[in-house]
Amino acid sequence: MSRLSTKVALVTGGASGLGRAIAARLIADGARVVITDVQASVGEATATELKCDFILQDVTDEGSWRDAMQFLQKRHQGLHILVNNAGILGPGDRVSPESTSLEDWRRIFAVNVEGVFLGCRAAIPVIAGSGGGSIVNISSIAGLLATPFATAYGASKAAVRQLTKSVAQHCVEKRLRIRCNSVHPNNVRTQMWERRAIECAHSRGVSIDVILKEDQAVVPMGDFTRPEDIAAAVSFLACEQDSRHITGAKLVVDGGTVHCDTYHMSMMGR
Repeated sequence: MSRLSTKVALVTGGASGLGRAIAARLIADGARVVITDVQASVGEATATELKCDFILQDVTDEGSWRDAMQFLQKRHQGLHILVNNAGILGPGDRVSPESTSLEDWRRIFAVNVEGVFLGCRAAIPVIAGSGGGSIVNISSIAGLLATPFATAYGASKAAVRQLTKSVAQHCVEKRLRIRCNSVHPNNVRTQMWERRAIECAHSRGVSIDVILKEDQAVVPMGDFTRPEDIAAAVSFLACEQDSRHITGAKLVVDGGTVHCDTYHMSMMGR
């Protein structure tokens, strides 16, 4: 029997990039997975390829979370695993504490923080009613370090870390049998990274290879974190047999960047 064969999982931002890799891993481990995203056509194509369900969802909308929980209860009779993965980086410029606009700040916090809060709030009673389970919030090493080059993004990911601890403590105190942990990637070479790298290369008048080498150079292990690395960490935290006694924790998956103190003012937040 596969390790997650009796579990139902919801992965936000699951149409592409990191979310897609997480969904694929959970499916490979036996879970029944529902992915959500704002990208309708991409989400539907991914769901067809992975053989899972897709829901069009804006994670900042309360109603969309109610609809998602109703779908899960009707189609899968519950939920055991929530992966709050949906997130945005924000603009390639206007990112310092002086230049970040209030509009950009609010937009980033709406997706990266409010979306996670709404997801946790909606899912807790459903997961508890399903016998318990796991919430995994995707944060970033940007939430653990100073990020003057990505002020709003870094602050939003720090908020995700604090929210994770609060949710974990709440669930323990209420004896809900729900564990809540955060995962903190370094640079993951996804479509999001590619878009930001192109913006940065253009603004600096250099090739994308220069950006690639710079971002690799700050990682002690010498390469990008792969989407599959993060997916494996999520699967570990989702599995009760593997991580039964882990809650409120932060799992840093960054090739040694934070702990070896080699981080510098890279253009990336995650």
